Amino acid sequence: MRVQVNRLPAEIGESFTDALIDRNRPLRFRLNGRVIAGFVGDSVLSATMASGIDTLGRYAGQPLGLTPSAHPAISLARHEKDARHALSMARMPAMDGADFVTLGGQVVYPLARMLRSRRSLGMVFDNSSALDRPWRGLAGASKDGGDLVIVGGGVAGMEAALAASGSGLSVTLVESGPVLGGHSGLFGTQDGEAAPEADMAQLRAAIAAQDAITVFTHSHAFALRPGLVRVHRVGIADGQPAASVIDLAARFIIIATGAQERLPIFSGNRLPGAIGTRDAYELASRYHVWPGRTALFATSSNIAYRLAMLASDAGIKIERILDSRSGPSSRFIAFSRAYGLIQTQGAIPERVSMTSSGLAMRTNETIDQALETERLLVCGGWQPDLTLWHIAGGRSRWSSERHRLEPEGVVEGIALAGSTAGYLTRRGCIGSGRDAVNLLLGRPRKPVPDSLIDPLHETPDAPPGIGTAHQNAASAFLDAGPEFQARPAPAGRSWSTIFRGPTKGELPALSEASQPLTIGAVAAGVELGLIPADAAGIVAQERVALVGLAHAEPERPPLEDNMPGPEEVPSYLEGRFGIDAKLVSLVPEEPRQFSSGALIYRNSDPASPLDAIGIVLRPAGATALALTRGNIAHGLIVSVRDQGRPIAARVDTGVTPN
Repeated sequence: MRVQVNRLPAEIGESFTDALIDRNRPLRFRLNGRVIAGFVGDSVLSATMASGIDTLGRYAGQPLGLTPSAHPAISLARHEKDARHALSMARMPAMDGADFVTLGGQVVYPLARMLRSRRSLGMVFDNSSALDRPWRGLAGASKDGGDLVIVGGGVAGMEAALAASGSGLSVTLVESGPVLGGHSGLFGTQDGEAAPEADMAQLRAAIAAQDAITVFTHSHAFALRPGLVRVHRVGIADGQPAASVIDLAARFIIIATGAQERLPIFSGNRLPGAIGTRDAYELASRYHVWPGRTALFATSSNIAYRLAMLASDAGIKIERILDSRSGPSSRFIAFSRAYGLIQTQGAIPERVSMTSSGLAMRTNETIDQALETERLLVCGGWQPDLTLWHIAGGRSRWSSERHRLEPEGVVEGIALAGSTAGYLTRRGCIGSGRDAVNLLLGRPRKPVPDSLIDPLHETPDAPPGIGTAHQNAASAFLDAGPEFQARPAPAGRSWSTIFRGPTKGELPALSEASQPLTIGAVAAGVELGLIPADAAGIVAQERVALVGLAHAEPERPPLEDNMPGPEEVPSYLEGRFGIDAKLVSLVPEEPRQFSSGALIYRNSDPASPLDAIGIVLRPAGATALALTRGNIAHGLIVSVRDQGRPIAARVDTGVTPN
């Protein structure tokens, strides 16, 4: 059994004081045959990481870190082959005596288990979809969500729930974490604001007193359309781990999922020991998990300084804070100087490598010498989480001023709130919750105050730092989530498994990668010049929203003309290729199966994703179902950009796949 080597001491001063674990109630469970120790209140992930395991396994030959953003699905060993029983490692409460196994990746044989690293799950991933969630292919059981379903239980979602219930609406509040509150505690306070813990406690108490509000915790909404939200729930029922997929039907929906943390782009940015500040804060504040006793920060955001001070209060030695900005100013920066924390400005990570005791980082300021640490915390600023917004058919555009995708337009019956809607302060997020309810109910709306400190005193976030691409170094990933989207390799090195086939030295368009893209990867693609800024919103619509949500209905007989029903065309693609767009078959000129989301062009040399004339909806045996412009003729030879290279295909407008 592993001792809890990565658990903070019980007495850690004033920081991380609201942990959910009960140290007086220890428990044990098995994961892939290992005995893991934890406490009541742990998740399976937090107990595993507390026990010293911080490595997923290997992908494309290199180790990958285990984090709240990137972890495998799990199930009880006896349900390993049944997607209906798949659980989230981060959301599933640890349960005494349970026998869990990880899903995805290659099978780890008994001998290999004996030889694997004590800090690794020992998994081997051979494709970029290895961490896909099994429940995404399941239909949901219908359930009444009341008048309003709110996705996201942070301060914006909680305030929206209270405003709606006060207006006579019945509300279902869906939160992926174990408790309501989100991550407001990481962002501190501005003048005139209460402490974040006070605001969250007040909102929680008010919600608990409202019979009209139903709260689902440990519940992740992974798809939605107007009137319906699909949710994966986990928990313990009748003494056993339980999972379910439900479809919450409601007249109105509010998306308040917050913001995703951007990942600085440098070689080795997802090695074990490297982690985002929000993930690190979640592990420390909820579960008192903090691997290592020394830490190095690399940031382009002021928030990292606050976490550095909290960690210092908990007894962690902060080696240095590297800031990619020149001359940044912030109340957090000033406070951290009072802590005696060493700061280096204008420093961008170039590459990180693993050592026997942790990590060694080289920056543009220290290229000839390495900075060594047990743990590296990175922050590349914040991107509104527009994933569900795009799945619902919403649009976005690139803001050059704020270096991020921002929502635009409307979707009937759906509103955004909090950081998802672009608000930057806690006061603004709370006010936006009330405003979202007024919008849905057609009431008069008032401006939502979202006043920022003068930039002279509070330097805005900069874009994530981008290091130089190195040939003989670990991959640089574009996002910290479950998708392994790597930066294209420099000339002179073979392409990664994600980008296959381009001419040597050519940078392929990120929009043509062979997998769905995250919001963070699209934003990174703009910063790297792989996606034109004016096309970023379109690419996000097409490549982020690849989790469809069709009606959970019995199969219907085929139509007389053998054409698929309208649910074949996701709402986010409606109008993308004109009002006369049509469904066709694509017959490849070479034996292969096209990937969903591959773009179709008239020739093999497209200039931009805006030039696309169609998109592959799904493979269908030797052919594929595609949506194209209405003027595409039968028998036309087109070019499908799939997995980074053009593939010739013939259009068949007469017969479409079933």
